[in-house]
Amino acid sequence: MCVRESAVKGKFWRWGYAMHRYRWLVLTLCVLLFLSFALFAQKTPGILKDNGFTPKGSESDLGLIQLRDELGVPLTTINLVYTGDGLDMTKQEQQQAIMDSLSELKKLPYVENVNFVAAPRNEGHLNVQAVNVSLDLDTDPALEKYPELKERVQPPAGMKVYVTGGPAILHDMQEASKHDIAKSEAIGLPIALIVLLIVFGTLVAALLPMIVGLMSVTLTLGITYFIAQHQSLSNFLPNMVTMLGLAVGIDYALFLVSRFREELKVQPNVAEAVAMTCQTAGKSIFFSGIAVLIGLLGMLFVDLTFFRSLCLGGIIVVSISVVVANTMLLALLAVLGKRINSLQVLPKRFRKQESSRFWEKMAYGVMKHPVLLVILVGGALIYAMTPIGQMKLSVPNAEVLPPNYESRYGSDLLKTAYDPRMTGPIQIVVHTGDDIWEESAVRQVRAYGDKVKGVSGVKEVQSYLSSLGQHTDGELAGMLKAPGVKKQIEGAKLAKGHTALLVVVPENDPDDPSTDDLVRKLRSLEREGLDVAVTGGPAYRLDIIDRIQDEIPYVLTFVMGITYFVLLIAFRSILLPLKAVLMNMLSLGASLGCVVLVFQHGYLADLLHITSIGYVSATLPVIIFCVVFGISMDYEVFLISRIMEEYEASGDNDKSTAEGLKKTGSLITSAAFILVVVVGSFIFTDIEIMKALGLGLGLAVLIDATIVRVMLVPALMKLLGNANWWAPKWLRVKSPIPAEKP
Repeated sequence: MCVRESAVKGKFWRWGYAMHRYRWLVLTLCVLLFLSFALFAQKTPGILKDNGFTPKGSESDLGLIQLRDELGVPLTTINLVYTGDGLDMTKQEQQQAIMDSLSELKKLPYVENVNFVAAPRNEGHLNVQAVNVSLDLDTDPALEKYPELKERVQPPAGMKVYVTGGPAILHDMQEASKHDIAKSEAIGLPIALIVLLIVFGTLVAALLPMIVGLMSVTLTLGITYFIAQHQSLSNFLPNMVTMLGLAVGIDYALFLVSRFREELKVQPNVAEAVAMTCQTAGKSIFFSGIAVLIGLLGMLFVDLTFFRSLCLGGIIVVSISVVVANTMLLALLAVLGKRINSLQVLPKRFRKQESSRFWEKMAYGVMKHPVLLVILVGGALIYAMTPIGQMKLSVPNAEVLPPNYESRYGSDLLKTAYDPRMTGPIQIVVHTGDDIWEESAVRQVRAYGDKVKGVSGVKEVQSYLSSLGQHTDGELAGMLKAPGVKKQIEGAKLAKGHTALLVVVPENDPDDPSTDDLVRKLRSLEREGLDVAVTGGPAYRLDIIDRIQDEIPYVLTFVMGITYFVLLIAFRSILLPLKAVLMNMLSLGASLGCVVLVFQHGYLADLLHITSIGYVSATLPVIIFCVVFGISMDYEVFLISRIMEEYEASGDNDKSTAEGLKKTGSLITSAAFILVVVVGSFIFTDIEIMKALGLGLGLAVLIDATIVRVMLVPALMKLLGNANWWAPKWLRVKSPIPAEKP
């Protein structure tokens, strides 16, 4: 498998010739596909209801299911947060007014319970009152009923109400997702078009990559609509598809259109030009697509719907981008022919010639001082990676939205007004052998509860026993047999049958690292013969983070290992693939360091309209690594393929490096800039994860396509000399590597 460009008329040449021959049939089919899938593509964001962060099968997930099935604890709760300027919301009259205003809400058949939040109030927040609305619905049905619920929540006179909690946050995320897609396209596409006009100089050539990008995104979202009918997918998928589809689709088309214009000058007719474009650029796009897919496949190692969804969306949109470029775009080029140079907007003298000279001078300039540049540039990138050492990972909930969204504002208000340790405690589900009301079970639960109280970091433990006061085991068992007491405890969802709930209030906030340690201590505690599941918000969050962090070594090994192997076969070299992998790690590390500075420490957060939340979403390192590694390798394939082509012709390492950079530098930089613009436009959208992803991807590609490709690659090519092209005999192609010229 070799990606070097060749004049030999192979399979790709024949495919390109077929696209020219059947151009009108291909275009007709593509238009029909576009119109068919466009109808469903616009519906896709509205049917994706899951955020994808449920750690299915984990102890916390199983514990929550047990609470629902065995104690009747609702998995879905909506929080209503009331505020009143100048009002003391703790007074009976204000609380009665709130309950009276919810009379219509209580009539809904799926509203199980409505009560005031019982957690202690933080000092100075008497003007805030929160209400819990328990729903007898799972997440998806609750999300469908949310508009009906919201309509029945009307605040009393003089008050405001903010609706938050799971369904409210998911609903706002759906709305934000739709808004973000439109906003990112409105920002990114016009700037991308301007760049394409500068690169090509003609309106016709500049519009073709835009068409490919939009076609790829539309088909992918349309296909996703049908998959979502049978498979739970994350509501972040449409944003990922739009970001990646536009960026990759436009980039691939840019390379293809550019090569076609070159071939028009040297081929005898349009058919030959289309065929040779496919043989060269089309073939490179195919292998570049494989490089991107390898990176995306790395996300499958993390067992979360979020990653599987982004992986699925990414694989489909990248595959379709490759197919659309090598079918519809080739057919369009066949139809347009030399008219691709029509509607000129920039004179030719402003374009390619000066650019080529610049890249040639740059390459030779860098190769004059390779050691110094490797030390300076490599050192600067390593220094930019240092913030990763202080990176704090967490799982955002309402924090994925900016504060101007009602559910985010309500969530922040709830955390400010009430003790978060009480509103988000650790929950322990305890199963006993005997009935929970028997003295033997009471003895076991009490002994276990005392052990839990003795664990450092535990502030308080509440259970069905603690609600009865201090008594002996026998006295407690006797009290529990009283019908009124038993009914009251079961109504409070504290115990039933063979199951009891222990509520553990930590000394520190639920998101504090010490609370993570507390969850681990509780899980390793001697269980006194009981079947125990530690769950609740802190445990749930920890299980998500652990699931991600535990798989990161496998993700890194798979992506880097497979990428190295593919490039080893493609370039027939031992050192070139290794250099490519290491260069990618530098650009990735530097960009991730910048993400930590902005999102965790708040640097430039105001300028970028970012709400610094004091941590980095645990999902970001994996996504940025998997996506950027593939895309960066994309550019490496184009650059090294051209250098390799020159080296096979001349055998001069320095000259081939300069010529390769001269012929591809402008194109790669333009493609990278378009990708930076498209993904960078997500910085100005609403969902925080997509903002961070836009910043991380944009910076990584910018660093990779400028600093790494322009400085480090030529410097290292110079230092390594002909060793760049060394390979063992079994790996070499037919002819040996040319001898070094004197």
